Amino acid sequence: MQKARIKLTSTDAKKLETVCTDIVSISKKLGTTLLGPIPLPTKKVRVTTRRAPNGAGRESYETWELRLHKRIIDMQADPKALHLIMKTNVPKEVNIEMELLE
Repeated sequence: MQKARIKLTSTDAKKLETVCTDIVSISKKLGTTLLGPIPLPTKKVRVTTRRAPNGAGRESYETWELRLHKRIIDMQADPKALHLIMKTNVPKEVNIEMELLE
């Protein structure tokens, strides 16, 4: 039987967890096998910029950080379960990628 791998990424960890719990509840309701959600390491993107863009004044810097949280869910590729997952309400901060594995 085929497996479906669902990759979830988001900048907001709470919204990511709500989507993961929705997927897990769909899988339990239909009785498909499920592995996950497996948390992957959080990727931290740091950007350092100078406060004064023209070069005048003191040399002071600001640091901005963006955190990308990732989860992977492997489940049995049941067409009804995948259809229900595609119909779930997903916030725009959460990115979902699905791929079928053999």
